[in-house]
Amino acid sequence: MSFRCRTCGKTHDELPRLGLDQPDQWFDMAPAQRDARGELTSDTCVIDGEHFFIRGVIEIPVHGEATPFGFTVWVSQKKENFETYVRHFESADIGPFFGWLSNRISFYPDTLLLKTMAHFHGGGLRPTIHLDPTDHPLAVDQREGISLERAWQIVHHYDPGTS
Repeated sequence: MSFRCRTCGKTHDELPRLGLDQPDQWFDMAPAQRDARGELTSDTCVIDGEHFFIRGVIEIPVHGEATPFGFTVWVSQKKENFETYVRHFESADIGPFFGWLSNRISFYPDTLLLKTMAHFHGGGLRPTIHLDPTDHPLAVDQREGISLERAWQIVHHYDPGTS
């Protein structure tokens, strides 16, 4: 299967990494208030100077494939851990840090506020987000892996125009 990338416009044969651009809490603010109350970059978000989020990747193994399928998501962080991450963004020698998943991933039953641990790699790479090993379907998929067919079902859920 293949898909046409919305960013570069090219057709790719490998699975895309699906991404969420903001934590769900960003949308709790009226659009006119976001500049005054929030600060959002591609990797961090602060709301009202008291809610801190980092962007990472939930990787899901795909049976028979070398590369995992991934969701780029946001997780909350306590202030001290957030500040450590910002100061040592290039370091793998921090964490892991606890956080709450801060996105609803619509393919799965409600994922908002699932328990997570952010594991850091350094080198400018986003942290890998590991879900608490519960019976939630997303946690089960991360732990046990999914078929290539299921991975493409998830992609089609978000972009029905993929081929």
